[in-house]
Amino acid sequence: MEMKIELVSVPVTDVDRAKEFYVKAGFNADFDETVHEGLRFVQLTPPGSACSICIGTGLTSMRPGSMESIQMVVASAQKAHDELVKRGIKVSDVTPLEWGIFVYFSDPDGNKWALQELPQRS
Repeated sequence: MEMKIELVSVPVTDVDRAKEFYVKAGFNADFDETVHEGLRFVQLTPPGSACSICIGTGLTSMRPGSMESIQMVVASAQKAHDELVKRGIKVSDVTPLEWGIFVYFSDPDGNKWALQELPQRS
């Protein structure tokens, strides 16, 4: 049996501000619809990803900013760092660890993201 993660809810306080941030970070804005008052669904997908995120109103009871260590794999942590800086996103320094090279950033609500360059495998 296959199971694929294809959508992760990210809790935010201001949907338009968060959408603007994620688009600025390079995510594709796939869908944005207000279904009815109190229910808005916005789907955004990182470039090359099979998994999207959703933000909106009436979607989750999670506290905005409570997501930690949402992780994406990149080919080069340094290139990802440089691209995000060029786009105006505040990111950490490139951090080498035994299990990969990382760059970290947070959205305007404090949801934390990690970009990992996988280590060379023998």
